[in-house]
Amino acid sequence: MSFDSIGISPALISALAAQNITVPTPIQEQAIPAILAKKDVLGIAQTGSGKTASYVLPILMDLEGKNTGGGREINALVLVPTRELALQVDEVFTSLGTSLRYHVKSKAVYGGVSINPQMMSMHNINVLVATPGRLLELYRSKAVKFNNINTLVIDEADKMLNLGFKEELDRILSLLPKIKQNLLFSATLSPDVQNIERLHLQNPIVITIAPVAQNMELISQIAYLVTEERKGPLLRYLIKTEEMKQVLIFTSSIYQADLVADKLRNNGINARAIHGKKSQGSRNESMITFKNGSLTALVATDLLARGIDIEFLPFVINYDLPRGPKDFIHRIGRTGRAENAGKAITFITIEDDHHFGVIQKKMKKQVEILESDGFKLHGY
Repeated sequence: MSFDSIGISPALISALAAQNITVPTPIQEQAIPAILAKKDVLGIAQTGSGKTASYVLPILMDLEGKNTGGGREINALVLVPTRELALQVDEVFTSLGTSLRYHVKSKAVYGGVSINPQMMSMHNINVLVATPGRLLELYRSKAVKFNNINTLVIDEADKMLNLGFKEELDRILSLLPKIKQNLLFSATLSPDVQNIERLHLQNPIVITIAPVAQNMELISQIAYLVTEERKGPLLRYLIKTEEMKQVLIFTSSIYQADLVADKLRNNGINARAIHGKKSQGSRNESMITFKNGSLTALVATDLLARGIDIEFLPFVINYDLPRGPKDFIHRIGRTGRAENAGKAITFITIEDDHHFGVIQKKMKKQVEILESDGFKLHGY
């Protein structure tokens, strides 16, 4: 099945192809036609299954060429449990939306930072990606209005409820227009998630995608305990001493990806960053040069993990840990493919120790953690 066969526009198909994504995932195959048909959808699928694009693509198609009516009205609202996911979802909207002739403007808002800059930038937004608490703060401050919302997405509903957002979620739902399209995505169908579905989805199309096991046998894993300050020198040391000719490096943010790539280049290593803030032309060029072996290091955010599909990629390095075990498995799964062995290296700080323990437990694999203090990193 192709994206064309499920109704995606040529411009968005080109944007997907630039990220080396040419075939829809199972959740996309089923959810996209239903969403384009304006049906309510309940999607149960694991993290890394492609569910974000399954709602981003039809929302972009629906909003292309439309405006919010000006001011602080929005057309689509995506509720997520964490700042990290808010940024990631906004990055997907940005990276795919740049291909459209008429721009669709998205923005991520979340707590833990000053609200004032977010309030000041809430003008002519088509899609708002928000954590519940910060959204209510913006609403109470009259920085955002809900009258024109025609699509609501609740993403990772199970995590949202587990993190104690139920009361805030109920409050938000009571403020939104009654007539709208409702899309609910979750990794599990807990009783609380079922309760939201019963109360707010109208005759939904229910889609359940079984988790796919990742074969880890071909991936050799090792981790290094390192301070935050020594991560950069250790990265450059490993690339040079292990004579890496092709390495995919994952960071936790766009800012970090750019910073790591800059420092690699400054130290004589051919590197580029790839993320949603880069132009489509830049992303496409980076992917081509990396796949043909002309580029040594590609520094990426989780957004583009699935789109990087290389038959023999020898090295993956987790410069920063991802937010969840499935994201970790998805990252290192870029190597060890098509019967070719690969190596995955992970940097661990003292603060990461517990989180990495959880990842290993979920992965059902113990990873050897080595001290990096003995490496002489001066000059790297």
